[in-house]
Amino acid sequence: LEDNQAALQTMLASRFVVGIRAQVEGWDKKLSLLSETLDEWLAVQRSWMYLESIFGAPDIQKQLPQETVQFLRVDQSWKDIMKKTKKRPNCIEACTADGVLGLFQEANKVLEKIQKSLEDYLETKRMGFPRFYFLSNDELLEILAQTRNVQAVQPHMMKCFDAIKKLDFGGEHESSPVRTKDETSVDIYGMISSEGEYVTLGKNLKARGEVEHWLSSVEKAMVTQLRILCKEALDDYEGRDRHQWVFDHAGQLLINVSQITWARGAESALDGELVPGDPRKGISTWFDQNVVWLSELCRLVRGDLTKLQRGSLVALITIDVHNRDIIEYLINDGTTSKTDFSWQMRIRYYWNPSVGTFGDLEIFQVTARFLCAYEYLGASFRLVITPLSDRCYMTLTGALELKLGGAPAGPAGTGKTETTKDLAKALSRQCVVFNCGDNLDYKFMGKFFKGLAQCGAWACFDEFN
Repeated sequence: LEDNQAALQTMLASRFVVGIRAQVEGWDKKLSLLSETLDEWLAVQRSWMYLESIFGAPDIQKQLPQETVQFLRVDQSWKDIMKKTKKRPNCIEACTADGVLGLFQEANKVLEKIQKSLEDYLETKRMGFPRFYFLSNDELLEILAQTRNVQAVQPHMMKCFDAIKKLDFGGEHESSPVRTKDETSVDIYGMISSEGEYVTLGKNLKARGEVEHWLSSVEKAMVTQLRILCKEALDDYEGRDRHQWVFDHAGQLLINVSQITWARGAESALDGELVPGDPRKGISTWFDQNVVWLSELCRLVRGDLTKLQRGSLVALITIDVHNRDIIEYLINDGTTSKTDFSWQMRIRYYWNPSVGTFGDLEIFQVTARFLCAYEYLGASFRLVITPLSDRCYMTLTGALELKLGGAPAGPAGTGKTETTKDLAKALSRQCVVFNCGDNLDYKFMGKFFKGLAQCGAWACFDEFN
């Protein structure tokens, strides 16, 4: 088409065109119309292919009735044109027929309006459950297209939560209070991680009403329940053998409670309470206790364990090894007070009974203070913490305390992203890792920031230029 148009322009510029000027101008007009019609035709085809599958879902039709009527009108005229084109497959005749261009232009305007309405509709859903901001439009529409069957959301849970692979609607796990599986059940009993760990979500949680509302209820129940279970695990720790206690609680709670009791023990040693009046001896005694606990865990891990138990213990050992190294550093550094920087620079966990109704978990590093966010992490692995990790954590928590962000820099494959993710795990906070590409524009970033601001998650923008 472009070659033909170029040839016609060359003819019109020639001085020998006089005898056939009318014909050449006629063809020029015809080909210009053909080109314009084709552009509009392709635009309609692109929009129609995208919207056809969306408005084919009964749930979307019910929620966007006006847009559905408009789309069906365009759909009918599109199909009529395609049938006519099939009957007379001549390019020029099909594109230059009376009214075809106008029809396509009108269809494009209507389809643009429909897409705008669809965007607005998705925005209201995202505001109802801010974690939807981290899903693409297609992923969100896939969830919304199946709202009548609440259990159809299961495959998308990992996109909304860090470690919830599926929800237990009854019979999904051996720990479920209901043994039989019911495809129509709306009662949610617990959450199951990808490692197969089961954590209860309390009573009377139901998947009723709009999907964004009941997913918000799941999020609230997750936070409330993990906080209650953390307190229960802490109370259960007192007066029990540690090597028995580790098998009775979820992996995330094991680490949190173990960190609380470790910090409490270290501070009582530094205060001269563990060995009265002798902090140095106290800290040496605490070091010996840490070594005993580690030896017990190593003995357990060599025994006959399930994959889930082994995963939880390996993560706990990773943290315990680092704790032992910290105590060793304090001994070598000659630390004798909990106000010394060599102790203050560590991530320290405290259960504060005066926060909230029954207490809350506070996490400190130097002057920075955070409340545990209780994002469910499952029985996930933890990074081995090196002195460099400690310095990165200190910089990042210090920045967050000052309401700033952080940008770890370094060669590829050195663990910038993993370190950020592991700090998020230490604070039990959702961390959304996003690999930035060329398709990133200010609108997308705006959408992402809306989600972060509303749900309090962290984002790790990889390859951000």
